[in-house]
Amino acid sequence: MQAMGYAMTADQHRANERAGGMARKLAILAGLASLGLAGFAVALMITPNNPIQIRFGSPAATPAPASSAQTAAGQLAWVAAAPGRVEPRSGQIRIGTGVPGKVERIAVGMNDRVAEGEVLVRLEDKEARARLASAEAQAALSKRERDNPPAGAPKETSSRDSINRAEDAVFTAERAVTSARFELDDAIAADRKTPGNQNLAGARRRHADAVDRLRQEQSALASAISRSGAVAPIRLEAALIAARSEVTLAETLLDKTRLRAPIAGKVLQINAKLGELVAPTPELPLVVMGDMSIVRVRAEVDEPDVAKIKLGQRVSVKNNAYPGRDFEGKVAEIAPSLALPRMGSRGARRTTDVEVMEVLIDLDGSVPLLPGMRVDAFFMR
Repeated sequence: MQAMGYAMTADQHRANERAGGMARKLAILAGLASLGLAGFAVALMITPNNPIQIRFGSPAATPAPASSAQTAAGQLAWVAAAPGRVEPRSGQIRIGTGVPGKVERIAVGMNDRVAEGEVLVRLEDKEARARLASAEAQAALSKRERDNPPAGAPKETSSRDSINRAEDAVFTAERAVTSARFELDDAIAADRKTPGNQNLAGARRRHADAVDRLRQEQSALASAISRSGAVAPIRLEAALIAARSEVTLAETLLDKTRLRAPIAGKVLQINAKLGELVAPTPELPLVVMGDMSIVRVRAEVDEPDVAKIKLGQRVSVKNNAYPGRDFEGKVAEIAPSLALPRMGSRGARRTTDVEVMEVLIDLDGSVPLLPGMRVDAFFMR
C-alpha cells in the first residue's frame, strides 16, 4: 500500500511537470508572437510520449499574409520595435487655474473645437472686478494731480513731458485692448450658442485694431525714452506710475479668472464642475486639450537600437484595439539625448536599467487611435 501510494505520488509529480512544461512552451509562443515573428511556422505536435513539441519551419512552409513582418528574403521587415503612446500634435495640454475660486461657467464641451485665446472656463470674478475698479479710480486721481498739482504742493519741474504723453497713450491703448478682449470673449460665447452671430467679426476686427494701436504707442514710448534719456520722474509722476501699475496687476488678476485656450485645437477632457471650488494644482487640470490635426506617437527606443532610427524613416504602428490593422507613419523628431523611460513603471531604478531615446512619429491621414492609447511601433528597414 505504501509503494502504491508512492507510485501515485510520482505519477502526479510527472503530470505536474508536464503541465508546467506545457505552460512554459505556451509562454514562449506568446513571446514570439509579441516579437512579431509571424513569418515562422510553428507546429504543435501532441504525442503520448511528448505532449507538446515546437517545430520552427521555413517561411515557405507556411504562407505569410500580406501584412507579414518579413521581407521576401526572409528577414524581418523592421529593424527596431518600441512601446509608444498616442498623443495630439501639440501633446496633451493640461489647463488649470492660476488663482483659487469658484467655477462660474463652463463655456465648452467635450470634442469642441476651440480657437486660440477662447475662454474655456470662467471663475467667479466679482472680487477681481472690484479691485480693478478701485485701481482705475486711483490712477485717474493720480493723473489729475500730476496735471494739476494741488494748491500748496511743493513746486517741482519735470523734463519728462514727451515721456508723460507717450505713457498716457500707452495706458489708454492698454485699456482699449482689455475692453476689446472682453467684448470678443462675449461675442465668441454668443456665437457658440447661436452660430453665425454677426457681432463676432466686428469684435475680432476691433480687438485686432486695439492690439495694433497698442504696439504703435509702445514703440512711440520707447522712442521718447531714447530721445529724452533716463530722466527720473518727479513725485507726482512716480505716484501715477505706481497707480497705473496697480491697474495692470488688477487686470492680470481678472484675466486669470478666465481659462483660455493657448492654441487652436480640440477639447479632450473636462474636469471642471459648475459651482466647484478650485485651486492651482498640477495633479488635476480643469481642461485637457490638444491639436488633433496630426496624431502622433511618442515612442521610447531602447539604447541598443538608437543607431537604427533615422528622420523620415517609415514606421508601422499596432494597437490591441485594432487587431490585424497597421497604421503607417514616419519619424518626425528624435530626442538629442537619452532619458529614463516614462511609458510604464519599472519599479526601483537599477544600474542595469536601459535608458531610452524619445521618438515622435507622425501618423499618416486620419486614424481612429485616441490620445493616451498604448501602441507598439515597428521601425522599418
